[in-house]
Amino acid sequence: MSIDIMRRRMLAAAFAITGLAAGAAMAQSPYVGNRLVNVDVYDRVDGTALPVYHKDGRNYIVGVPGHEYAVRIRNLTGARVLVVTSVDGVNVVSGDTAAPSQSGYVLDGWGSVEIGGWRKSLSRTAAFYFTDLGDSYAARTGRPQNVGVIGVAAFEEKPKPRITNREYDYRARKDSLGAAADSEAGGTAKRAEAQSMPAPAEPPASAQAPRQDYAEESKTQGKLGTGHGRSEESRVTVTQFERATPYPTETVALQYDRRENLLAMGVIPQYTPYIARNPNPFPGMRFAPDPR
Repeated sequence: MSIDIMRRRMLAAAFAITGLAAGAAMAQSPYVGNRLVNVDVYDRVDGTALPVYHKDGRNYIVGVPGHEYAVRIRNLTGARVLVVTSVDGVNVVSGDTAAPSQSGYVLDGWGSVEIGGWRKSLSRTAAFYFTDLGDSYAARTGRPQNVGVIGVAAFEEKPKPRITNREYDYRARKDSLGAAADSEAGGTAKRAEAQSMPAPAEPPASAQAPRQDYAEESKTQGKLGTGHGRSEESRVTVTQFERATPYPTETVALQYDRRENLLAMGVIPQYTPYIARNPNPFPGMRFAPDPR
């Protein structure tokens, strides 16, 4: 093997290792979560999960104005969990100013949900899309203070009490003696459950156009929010869920903004472009000359 061939092969190996290291530094996992749920945001236009950047203990994603997106949540356990989800400080089911005690989605064990919009009914949603602050649903309903964040509060289910043989026999006798009364009570419970379904998230009549002060603020800051987009089919059913605790087991937060804003904040690293060179580690290397 000649010296020249050896040198070319060593340089190729060095470039391969350098390229791998650079790629590993730029790659970011799209998932955020802990032991109960995983959360990621899916860009429905590009068809990709948005990478997550971490800075000062916070999670950030880049939103592209005009792109629709969905919040995807996966249950990492074999038991049911409740996920109360907010966008821009607004509950995605009820449209209320978000609080962990509100309505959410119940996931079966190892199940998942893709939340693509504001819930309008049991069968329709209004699509999420990245937009200027003034056009966001939160700003158009008078709540622009928390625009730019997606939140998930996850709750475990309270274990159901075990029924002893004596209790089972008593319930069986009760059912056989009072079937009509129990049937009526069951109907009442079902109606009460249906009534507990929150009202759909309808924008007020005044929300047909962005308020001027919010529109001016968005021009100044260039901050992103989430709009109230096209209507699409998304069917769910009402169920009952008793929380194990009054507070969430886990809370996940993802902040989002334009790429240029996150670059200016130092969230996204500004990498120095790599310039391919062939430096010689021994520029003075030469062969021994003949004696004089």
